[in-house]
Amino acid sequence: MSGIRVMQVVAPAGVDISGLGIEVTVGTGEGLPFEGVLRLALPRPGFTPCTWLTTVSRDDLIERGAVLSSVKLSEIDDALRLAEQAQKRTPATTAKLSEIRDALRLGEPG
Repeated sequence: MSGIRVMQVVAPAGVDISGLGIEVTVGTGEGLPFEGVLRLALPRPGFTPCTWLTTVSRDDLIERGAVLSSVKLSEIDDALRLAEQAQKRTPATTAKLSEIRDALRLGEPG
């Protein structure tokens, strides 16, 4: 793959997304001005995840946003590997997706 893989730092989901996705915490410890997460959704049949992951060229980069430790990079690599593997859709994940959807429709935090 040519280019540099980048991810947008987003606010934590605020609900339990285990089995549906992975959040890797990043923030001031890495040199960012705020706390957030790198979120990766686990793909499933009939479910297209948004991972906030894209590829850019070196010319697209303006400045260094943070410096990640080897431990944090390893955590991100593990999450990326999991997110690239198709997961089976189970009754438990279907129920969790429905629960999150219903909570969002009602304006509840989860």
